[in-house]
Amino acid sequence: MTSRPAPPAASRSALRAQRLRSAAMFLAPMLAVLAFVAGWPLARTIWFSLTDASLGDLAGAQWIGLNNYLEWFDYGDGDGEYFGLLADPGWWNAVGNTLRFALVTVSVETVLGMAIALVLNADFPGRGWVRAAVLIPWAIPTIVSAKMWAWMLNDQFGIINDVGMRLGLLSAPVAWIASGDTALIAVMIVDIWKTTPFMALLILAGLQMIPRDIYEAARIDGVHPVRVFWKITLPLVAPALIVATIFRGLDALRVFDIVYVLTPNNQQTTTMSVFAQQNLFQFDKFAYGSAASTLLFLVIAFITIGYIKAARLDLTGGGR
Repeated sequence: MTSRPAPPAASRSALRAQRLRSAAMFLAPMLAVLAFVAGWPLARTIWFSLTDASLGDLAGAQWIGLNNYLEWFDYGDGDGEYFGLLADPGWWNAVGNTLRFALVTVSVETVLGMAIALVLNADFPGRGWVRAAVLIPWAIPTIVSAKMWAWMLNDQFGIINDVGMRLGLLSAPVAWIASGDTALIAVMIVDIWKTTPFMALLILAGLQMIPRDIYEAARIDGVHPVRVFWKITLPLVAPALIVATIFRGLDALRVFDIVYVLTPNNQQTTTMSVFAQQNLFQFDKFAYGSAASTLLFLVIAFITIGYIKAARLDLTGGGR
C-alpha cells in the first residue's frame, strides 16, 4: 500500500494563510464590539489617570503625567496635597486585603469544589436533584446573597449569633461585619459559600471527561481509592482544575459587589476595586480613581499573560 505524498510547502503555506484569513473574518465582528465596549472605556480610563480630571469637569482635565501614581500634587480644591497612588497607604492596604481575600477564598473553594465534584461524579439515587441543589448558592444574585448574609450576621438580629449562643459557642453577640477583626473573615465565608458551586461545576466537567475504563482497571488491580485519586484522578483532572483556579483567581482579584454591600466604608475589607470606586465617585478624585483602576487592570493582565505562557497556550486555543 503506497502512502500519499506530503503536500508541498507552498500548498501548506497557502492553506495556512487561507485559514488565518477565515479566522480573521469570523473574529472581526466580535473584536469590533469588544473594542467598542471594553477597549474605548479602558483607553479613556488610562487617559484620565494621567490628568487632574474631576467628576464634575471631565472636559477640562489637564495633563499631569504620572503624578497620580508617583508624585505629590494638589487638586486645587483647598483640601491640601495628596500623594501618588504607589505611596498611598490606603492603596497598599487595599492590595493586601485583595490578595488575602483571593488566596484564602480560591484555596478553600478549590478544595471544597473538588470534594463536592467527586461526590457529584459518583452514581447514587437522586444525583440530579443534589446537583441542582448544590448550584443554588451560585445561582442567587450576589447582591441578594450579600444582603441575606448581612442579616444573618447581624449582631442583634442575626441567626448566626443566636445559634452560636444557644449552642454555647458564643458568650455574647459578635458584630461580624462591623468589627475590624472579623469583617474580612465574614466576607470570605460568604464568598466561599456562594462561589464553591462554580468551582465544583468546572471540576465536575473535567471529571466526566476521564474514561471510566481507567477506574475499572484500577479496581481490578486492587488499587486503594486514595492512591487512585492521587495517581489517576488528580493528574487527569489537572487541566480543568487549573482553568477553574485561574478563572476564580482573576474574579477574586476584582471583587467588588459582595464587599461593597456587606462592609461599606470599612478599611479592613477595602479591596482594589472598592478603593477605585470610592475615589472615582464618592471622594470626587476621578483621576486618582482612574489610576487605581488602571493598576488593577495591569495586575489582572499580567497574571493572565503569565498563566497563558506558563501553560504554553496560544490565543488560537492550541497547545504546544
